[in-house]
Amino acid sequence: MTAAGTAQVDATARAAAPAYDRADWASAFRNVGVELEGVELTAARGTIPPGLVGTLYRNGPGRLERGGHWVHHPFDGDGMITSLRFADGQAQLRNRFVRTEGWLAEEQADRVLYRGVFGTQKPGGVLANAFDLRLKNIANTHVVRLGEQLLALWEAAEPHALDPDSLETRGLSRLEGLLKPGEAFSAHPRFDPGHHGGPRMVTFGVKTGPSSTIRLLEFASADQPAAAGLPAVQAGQVLADSSHRFKGFAFLHDFAITPNWAVFLQNAVAFNPTGFVLGQKGAAQCLSSKPGEAGQFWLIPREGGSQAGRQPLQIPAPEGFVFHHLNAFEDGATGELVVDSIVYPDFPSIAPGVDFRAVDFDTIPAGQLLRCRLDLAAGTARSELLEPRTCEFAMVNPARVGLEARYAWMAVTEAEQGNAPLQAIEKLDLLTGERRLWSAAPRGFVSEPVMVPRPGVTAVGSSAEVSSAEVGVAEVGLAEDSGWVLCLVWNGARCASDLVILDAASLAEVAVLELPLAIPHGLHGSWAQA
Repeated sequence: MTAAGTAQVDATARAAAPAYDRADWASAFRNVGVELEGVELTAARGTIPPGLVGTLYRNGPGRLERGGHWVHHPFDGDGMITSLRFADGQAQLRNRFVRTEGWLAEEQADRVLYRGVFGTQKPGGVLANAFDLRLKNIANTHVVRLGEQLLALWEAAEPHALDPDSLETRGLSRLEGLLKPGEAFSAHPRFDPGHHGGPRMVTFGVKTGPSSTIRLLEFASADQPAAAGLPAVQAGQVLADSSHRFKGFAFLHDFAITPNWAVFLQNAVAFNPTGFVLGQKGAAQCLSSKPGEAGQFWLIPREGGSQAGRQPLQIPAPEGFVFHHLNAFEDGATGELVVDSIVYPDFPSIAPGVDFRAVDFDTIPAGQLLRCRLDLAAGTARSELLEPRTCEFAMVNPARVGLEARYAWMAVTEAEQGNAPLQAIEKLDLLTGERRLWSAAPRGFVSEPVMVPRPGVTAVGSSAEVSSAEVGVAEVGLAEDSGWVLCLVWNGARCASDLVILDAASLAEVAVLELPLAIPHGLHGSWAQA
């Protein structure tokens, strides 16, 4: 594993770097056979920063095979939560499977009992799978702290509540009756840093069909004392709840927020469930792009914002498919709403009969970071490329969510062109285009980076009373990138996982913790303050 340090990686050195070994990348796809309880960790290199205090939670598939029957796609694997707790320059590791109803049933039976959304079939062929439309809530996509609960999220159903310390599963949560049985609850919430008086978790659920309904929900993400005639608010308390109907089928994994808008991108896709019903495909394999058709931005006014009470807006989107957004903000100088997204030229999928461990990356569409400027008055959009290198899992400083940000951190390929596994972390200056790179190549493979601001340092302009129009990007300066970037890395040389701590400003390596655990390539994670 190599580090770029404080300088940008030299293009000649990148070109000379050996290509990744597919066996190293594929070796991460395995079953996790152990659950660790509070293992103390020391840094193999460097020193854990004393100011890093809190818990990194990660979610992802930890069970990919039963009785020799492998999932067709890793996204169908059972969810496993990993926590790394930091305090006083020390770290403690814990991992635990989410005890979902399906996981418990399959553990007891010791065989696959459910089909998977992304193409996994039960043993027995078409006859065993036809007309079995049950979906197992695998709780494998994201994990967030909300009040006294840790929520393991899977976007097609309710969350599972866990103990934030022990990671023990408390059970399926309908959030005190807020959700109906089986109601979708997004696996990609956004955390508002305080645009409406206090920090909030903003999320959604979507009911799809010929017309789709989005339910937009906002929760207090921290206790707020009574002030200015307003009652006290407890973390987890619902603060806003509204539903909005749109024409067309919606495939929505992520969204973005500004102080006044929730921003969704309805991809131009069609859904034909015949193959799923007949036991030939997974539900996600029944999605297909509509060539030549534009997606739609769906803009929903947030309750409490300046646009509250206004009807939602629809604006045609440029061609492409989006899983994840980086951020959005309202440009006070132009009146435009700006959305930064990772855009694919087509819907990426693994065809039936293809082993995901042997997939040809050259045949899979590659994601690139694009900026789209929405003219709300004219109802038009225009886009520009921000990062041509293949990338995913991008984020800004949490204090800049919904505001114009100077910096972004993301997982990228080692090579500047073409598709490949993600092997490096990039810091992108969104103002100047300057890039810094930390590389895990040739034998390391990165996951989603999580930026943790340094305690006591707040990015300028993150409060409710300061807008991005009033605070120039240059004024944010070093405060915005003061902190650390945490990333789980699959180390092909060890056949195990490392936790890498980088300086957020320079991407210099601060510490590497070699975990006594092999964590498969994962999905999303979050940071919770102590």
